[in-house]
Amino acid sequence: MLRINQCKVNIGYTQKEVRRKAASMLRIQPEEITELIIRKESLDARKKPELYYSLVVDVAVAGEQKILKKCKAKDVQKVEDKPYCFPVTTVRKNIKSPVIVGAGPAGLVCAYYLAKHGFTPIVLERGKCVEQRMEDVENFWKTGVLNPNSNVQFGEGGAGTFSDGKLNTLVKDKYGRCREVLELFVKMGAPGDIVYKQKPHVGTDLLTGMVRSLRRAIEQAGGCVRFESQVTDLSIKDGKVNGVIVNASERIDTDAVVLAIGHSARDTFEMLLQKGMEMHPKAFAVGYRVQHFQEAIDRTQYGEQPEDIYEKLGAAPYKLTAKTSSGRGVYSFCMCPGGYVVNASSEPGHLAVNGMSYRARDSRVANSAIIISVTPDDFRDKGPLGGVEFQRELEENAYHLAEGKIPIQAFGDYKNNRRTSVFDGLPVCVKGQYEGVNLRGLLPAEMENAFLEGMERFGKNIAGFDNDRTVIAGVESRTSSPVKIVRDEQGQSAFGGVYPCGEGAGYAGGITSAAMDGLLIAEKIAISLSIDDTK
Repeated sequence: MLRINQCKVNIGYTQKEVRRKAASMLRIQPEEITELIIRKESLDARKKPELYYSLVVDVAVAGEQKILKKCKAKDVQKVEDKPYCFPVTTVRKNIKSPVIVGAGPAGLVCAYYLAKHGFTPIVLERGKCVEQRMEDVENFWKTGVLNPNSNVQFGEGGAGTFSDGKLNTLVKDKYGRCREVLELFVKMGAPGDIVYKQKPHVGTDLLTGMVRSLRRAIEQAGGCVRFESQVTDLSIKDGKVNGVIVNASERIDTDAVVLAIGHSARDTFEMLLQKGMEMHPKAFAVGYRVQHFQEAIDRTQYGEQPEDIYEKLGAAPYKLTAKTSSGRGVYSFCMCPGGYVVNASSEPGHLAVNGMSYRARDSRVANSAIIISVTPDDFRDKGPLGGVEFQRELEENAYHLAEGKIPIQAFGDYKNNRRTSVFDGLPVCVKGQYEGVNLRGLLPAEMENAFLEGMERFGKNIAGFDNDRTVIAGVESRTSSPVKIVRDEQGQSAFGGVYPCGEGAGYAGGITSAAMDGLLIAEKIAISLSIDDTK
């Protein structure tokens, strides 16, 4: 294959146009290209309002060396496509089924590959199946009645199910796991373009169907997925796991346990700490969700365009970062174009917010978290769960600001330290009950100052970002896991056979990276539980 970088095409391009452009760069006729695969698509808006897509394209042609010599283009090179390969395994006889704790992207992907290769995994999820979970979440947003085990954080699909469904990742991927995972998502119902878009997303509405399809695929391959089944203890003998306790009553024997528990499994963290599991507090970030009208973001990001171009481009994202005078980083996180701010609480008496978008991204309001970095030095509790207690204190205070409703405020009032009571004409798009409050004092003073400074800086990047009519909501506290569970090169913790995995264990940061880590751990387990054919 020949790879063409910087293949520039217009907005709304077709496959025919890409083929014609690729042929022109290779100095051949379009019909000489026997196969064309788009590997990457990114929008170039550096000279807005002039916009175009820059593609990375792989093409199959006869006489590659001759064409390379003729075109002499620095953006063309020969590549060898190396598809992902799961380790070749022969399953040992009479092995006990691996147990996977948690049915988020890490747990489900790990289970899928183990089941596909004959290891009959058992997935134990404390929450409900995605269909029932959706009902519980909608009821919570409507009534404020929380189900602690079936909510935005817990249940089949994990916390990412109720999000924008972004699938981009910064993880370096020399083994092909990222593309393998994205292609798996396409098999489960995701749009085919997620494998090459620079910032792919599927939306909550598609994610729920993908999760259901993945569960069924696991079951069809010989795995088992159980709901309302919380692992409340591990059975350890001679430094190795030999079983799990479910709902404090049932025992399942096993020699391999995957801890794909998610970043909000605080009671599980506590149980693991009591068992003597080695874990450390970890840096993360906290802050507020900010809301703007999507049209204003589109015009800033894309420039003035005809309406049909805005429709083709879709709601615009943004990414912002700054280092403040105090040395703290402030940055945008989980930006949801055309989305909703949602009540993402999972503990009674505590409140956390998140952002969510549907596939269409058509709410007309953009939101993202503007968050401030925190480190273990900020935690009063210096133990492994110091970050958990830091989060809990913020969430408890946020809960009491509006008695369990999402506390929101106009940014102009936030700057002037006064309560907001009227939101007419302001960008408010919320899933869950909300109430106007004064959010000042919710964050520690140094972080509050960093937030204000960061917003002012971002107002220089995006006009109006820090205007008085911007709406903020708090508190965004579940940006990533506050703990890291230590594992070795074989993927195991200090307890043999226990595999910390995914975002909750501190090894991922989003849907795709969590799924990739689930695939990695599936490989480790497969090697461990297979016959060594080399002997």
